[in-house]
Amino acid sequence: MQANLFLNAPNALLYIDPFNNKILQLNHKAAVLFAIESDVELENNTLTKVSVTQFFTGCLDKLIHFTQQILAQGEAWTNDLFLTINNEKVYLDITASTFDNKLLFSCQSAKVTYARYHQATAQAKYKAGIVHWNANESVFEEIERQNQLLLSAVGDGIYGVDVDGNTTFVNAAAEQILGWEKVELVGKSIHDVIHHSHANGEHYHAYKCPIYAAFKDGEVHSVDDEVFWSKSGMPVAVEYKSTPVTENGLLIGAVVIFRDITQRKSIQAKLLNALKEVDTLKERLEMDNAYLLEELNADFNHHQIIGQSMQVQHMVNQIELVAATNANVIITGESGTGKELIARAIHEVSERKARPLIRVNCAAIPADLFESEFFGHVKGAFSGAISDRVGRFELADGATIFLDEVGEIPLQLQGKLLRVLQEQQFERVGESKTIHVDVRVISATNQKLKTLVQQNKFREDLYFRLNVFPIHSPALRERSDDIPLLVTHFIDKVCLNFNRPKPQVSVSQMQYLTQYPWPGNIRELENIIERQIILAKSNKINFEFLANESVFNHESFNPKVAPQLMRVEEQKSLEKTNLANALKHCQGKIYGEEGAAQLLGLKPTTLASKLKKYGLNRQEFTP
Repeated sequence: MQANLFLNAPNALLYIDPFNNKILQLNHKAAVLFAIESDVELENNTLTKVSVTQFFTGCLDKLIHFTQQILAQGEAWTNDLFLTINNEKVYLDITASTFDNKLLFSCQSAKVTYARYHQATAQAKYKAGIVHWNANESVFEEIERQNQLLLSAVGDGIYGVDVDGNTTFVNAAAEQILGWEKVELVGKSIHDVIHHSHANGEHYHAYKCPIYAAFKDGEVHSVDDEVFWSKSGMPVAVEYKSTPVTENGLLIGAVVIFRDITQRKSIQAKLLNALKEVDTLKERLEMDNAYLLEELNADFNHHQIIGQSMQVQHMVNQIELVAATNANVIITGESGTGKELIARAIHEVSERKARPLIRVNCAAIPADLFESEFFGHVKGAFSGAISDRVGRFELADGATIFLDEVGEIPLQLQGKLLRVLQEQQFERVGESKTIHVDVRVISATNQKLKTLVQQNKFREDLYFRLNVFPIHSPALRERSDDIPLLVTHFIDKVCLNFNRPKPQVSVSQMQYLTQYPWPGNIRELENIIERQIILAKSNKINFEFLANESVFNHESFNPKVAPQLMRVEEQKSLEKTNLANALKHCQGKIYGEEGAAQLLGLKPTTLASKLKKYGLNRQEFTP
């Protein structure tokens, strides 16, 4: 009788020997639930080949823990154990107890248990008059229960809300992020608790909440940057996604997954600050580079071409334009203006800079040696030709040749030079072999080649061949603004060569330099500075002697013209303007060295009297 009761019990029963891993006995419900073959004779206890663990292979660790709990407590319950039948997991609701060191399992499918529970709940609410019983938190409880392992494992916060905005479940990560416990949130309006205000403290109306919108319009709403309010009253920067939940086609609420982005925003803020700092440093670096480039262009523009006057800037622009081409260039200008520096600058910027610039001073070559110098010769070509010699044009193959003082080339040789420019080929003296070259020609002269052409001293066709791109090297008197830069450069150069301290040049002394006409141009300036540094005493150099030389030069070379008469009013206006310019130059300083009185050659008291006479206030000129 008892055996029949066991076999026909309404629940699946297992009688287990835990120490030998054997199922000692099971009833009909257990055979069906565990899918044990029908040929097993349950009444005769022929289960010696059936082990317990073979049914729980996917959760052995939980089975062992459950068994230990039963043996320790005498009874226990679990819903963590599952069977794997037809590759599907079947979770069990198991109540167990001990009997004579054996275990009795009462098992039921968890789905049946859950269904009965919700059916009972629904019936209770139906009896209480709740029509829409399926739109309550029970659905969310089922979701939470069925996915509790997942909800507990993820690092993102997760909570659910029903159609009234009340919280239905909260996972552990949400509790940790917000500081609220589950019991403090479930059943309450989640918006009023954690989403009531914007980050600036402004009230956040519920009808504007994207979370609530999800279960009103049935669409997923994602927000990248908002705040939830923690239990401590501090805002937590979050990004979240509100996903609607439906049951039988009806919207019953939403599930919200959110992530704490406080650290990310902090990193972003630091990154933005770093980028701003980089931009600031970049801007500063660009300004520094621009300043240094300006200094470089002013002092050593294109290999010692010093200056920043309009004439020099125009000349530098021409150099940059023509340097990238293979066009022939002719440089005109007075002696001593730096024509060779211009030629070197063109070569160093060109694509031929890998080869040296070949320089030929045409004025220093004897007339009978021009051809040999230009094109070379072979041994025995003429008396004294004891060996072969390579000419300058052959040396310049693939490079640039600079013909200084090109106007000095003999007329009879100009035809051969024209052939080289036109055909890029020539023969050595005494040799019939033609040599082909690739040479760019830069020429320079201080003569007026057009005049020489008119005088039949220079071939017109050669002139046009050389004069493809003319560059004028301005005289120093045409660029007096560059004299202070040149003076500084030559002082540094000479003092470095002589190992002497750099002397000071006062404003008044600089006036002598800027007013001098410089017939010898830059070469004369360099020679005078070198001489005066040798004569310098007390770390100062003097250029007052240039005033007398300037008068001499003007009287010697300028024709006398009738003096221009000036009215008294014009004299006063001129004197007032001169006084104002002096104050401006000296920045309002009257007395002492580099003061306006010294600059004008007046006594300070006399200057003060004149300023008072003309109503000039030195304070207006003080920076």
